[in-house]
Amino acid sequence: MRATMSRPDWEKRVRRAQELAAQYPSAAQVLDFYAEIAAFQKHVFDAVAAEHLPPDPVRPLAEQLVRPAALKGFPALVELVEKKGPAGLAQAARELRQQGAEQWRALLDSPPDSDETYRFFARSCLQPVAEYLAFNSKMQFSGYTGSLCPVCGGRPQVAVLRPEGAGGKRSLVCSLCATEWDFRRILCPNCAEEDPAKLPRFSADEFPHVRVEACDTCKRYLKSVDLTINGLAVPLVDEIAAASLDLWATEHGYGKIELNLMGL
Repeated sequence: MRATMSRPDWEKRVRRAQELAAQYPSAAQVLDFYAEIAAFQKHVFDAVAAEHLPPDPVRPLAEQLVRPAALKGFPALVELVEKKGPAGLAQAARELRQQGAEQWRALLDSPPDSDETYRFFARSCLQPVAEYLAFNSKMQFSGYTGSLCPVCGGRPQVAVLRPEGAGGKRSLVCSLCATEWDFRRILCPNCAEEDPAKLPRFSADEFPHVRVEACDTCKRYLKSVDLTINGLAVPLVDEIAAASLDLWATEHGYGKIELNLMGL
C-alpha cells in the first residue's frame, strides 16, 4: 500500500513565509523572496497539471522533469529574480536573459551541483514539476525507510516530527519532489550512524520547534521541524526561516546534507 501524499499547497507556503517574515525580521529578506518564488512555482505546477501528461511509470522521475511548462516559465523566473532577487542571483538572471532558450534548456537538463547560483534557477523550475509527477505517481512505498527519496531518489531537505501517540514520529521530506516518508528517530540519514552519543542535536529559543540534527561520524546535518511543538509550521518554509541554526552548524564543522532552495 502506498503512503499518503497530499496535493502541494503553494498558497500555504506563501502565507507561512509572509507570517514568518513579519515574525522574524532577521530572516524577512530571504522569506519575502522565497514567497515570490513559491508563487512562481505554483504557476509552473498549475501549468504542468494543465498539460495532462501523467508520469511515465517506466522511466525514472528525474528523467521526466523538463516539461514544456517548465521551459515556458523560465523567462518569468529570470525576470522575477532580476527584479527582486539578491544581488548575486539578480546578476546571474541578467546573464541568463542574454543567453536565451537553448542555454536555459541545457541548464534544466543538467543542473550544476557545484554552482548554487545557477542551480537555484533549475531547482526553482523543476521542483514544481517533480512535485506534480510525485503527486500523480502510482509508486508504492509504504514501509520504505531508506535515506533517499523513494520516488525520485533525491536527498532529504528536512526531517519532520508528527504527533503519534504520546510522542512524535519522524519522517524525511525530499529536497526535489517534496515526497515525505518514514524514517527512524535515532539514525543519521547520511551515513546510518545509530549511536545516540554521536548524533548531537541543537536548538535555539528563537525557534523552539526547529533543531539541528547532526552526526559526528560523517559531520553532516539536517534540520528537523517538530509539529508536536508547533502544529502551524510548514516544514519546507520554517526550515528556511531558521537560517541561524545553519550558521551554528557550519561554525561547528557540520555540512548540510542538502542546501535548501535559498542556498542555506
